[in-house]
Amino acid sequence: MGAVAAATMLYTWRVEPHWVEVVERPLPIAGLPPSMVGKRLVQVSDLHVGPVVDQDYIISSLERIAELRPDAIIVTGDFMTCHGDESVAQTLDAMRALPPAPWGRLAILGNHDYGSRWRQDYVADALCRGLEKMDVRVLRNEVAMVGDLQVAGVDEYWAGKHFQPERALRDLDTGRAALALCHNPDGVDQPQWDGFQGWILAGHTHGGQCKAPFLPPPITPVANKRYSAGEYDLAPGRWMYINRGLGYSFRVRFNARPEITAFTLQRA
Repeated sequence: MGAVAAATMLYTWRVEPHWVEVVERPLPIAGLPPSMVGKRLVQVSDLHVGPVVDQDYIISSLERIAELRPDAIIVTGDFMTCHGDESVAQTLDAMRALPPAPWGRLAILGNHDYGSRWRQDYVADALCRGLEKMDVRVLRNEVAMVGDLQVAGVDEYWAGKHFQPERALRDLDTGRAALALCHNPDGVDQPQWDGFQGWILAGHTHGGQCKAPFLPPPITPVANKRYSAGEYDLAPGRWMYINRGLGYSFRVRFNARPEITAFTLQRA
């Protein structure tokens, strides 16, 4: 038993935290123009660059995205782990490994991107300025176009006043294909989303990081405990996909491998 326990601990510490799974799945979108059908959208999340996550691992994982031939790349928050702005330079150094994409690279912020207690605005602002200089557009309650697809990016739910999905959603043309981004899955349970139709891409949970087979993860940083990873039917015409993230809060994963999601766009 001791040998089994030691082997399991070694696996959860040394193997699975860096054993990235590429999840290939369709993303059916209502009203998707024919020009967008078959295009590739790659999502990564929760890099957590900083003192805990191995920098070489993050860089090699981002470099790997080029093999997937993305038409667009989306990062759904928690670029770094920090108290102040001490991890900004290291994060930007890692992001240089993110490959180009014909239709651009978009991002939203997560709670950790706001520093201590998710309230250090200057930290998030410094990160955004650096990313913009690298042609990574950070959406803060606003809409951008990826080809002919509208993408509404919402700022961080735990960042208080910055969470304003109504600002982004009101700018959507309801007659055109749309996709939304929200780092924290709890954010999509708020009433501001009531009129939205389509998919929401999220992160934040790390898939629970450790979970027994066939059981929910014992600890997830969300109020709605049904949210851990994968696809969720939220309401008629509205769904969410939660990416398990690349990084970790502490170096241990079990039955919740780090994830890169490669979506192929389809008409709903």
